[in-house]
Amino acid sequence: MPNSRDGATLPARWLRAFWHFWWDFLVGDTPELFVAMLVILGVTLLLAKGVSTTAAWVAMPALVIAALVASVLRGRRAG
Repeated sequence: MPNSRDGATLPARWLRAFWHFWWDFLVGDTPELFVAMLVILGVTLLLAKGVSTTAAWVAMPALVIAALVASVLRGRRAG
């Protein structure tokens, strides 16, 4: 039983709204920071499993700072 103009049922609309909320919350206006976060988590995981947890603890903040600085510099050039 369609409940909207596009013919989607209520559960389908809820699922779409849930997806859109999380996409906007995680990706938002800067998809490069979302990708950077995934890369940073991956590098941290590889360091923790392969090298040492100390290396992961040191690398993660450094990578986060580098990603944020790169994002700010990119934003300053664009605007």
